[in-house]
Amino acid sequence: MPQIPGGFELILILAVVLLLFGGKKIPQLAKGLGEGIRNFKKSVKEDDTTEVASSEPKKVEGTDAVTEAEAPKTTEKQA
Repeated sequence: MPQIPGGFELILILAVVLLLFGGKKIPQLAKGLGEGIRNFKKSVKEDDTTEVASSEPKKVEGTDAVTEAEAPKTTEKQA
């Protein structure tokens, strides 16, 4: 089972990231990561609402039409 990094390991990781990317690039990376996560959550929420809306049967106002899902199933025997 993997271990969670302790205090020294976190400081070492942050120092390596700072050396690799520099102090000016880190805020830009964090901003891009935050926007990506926000867009992902927004698209997941939109997909959930479209699935709910598309699964509901649509009824046309002013008609007594029965949708295929609401119609009773009948079986006919062929001679």
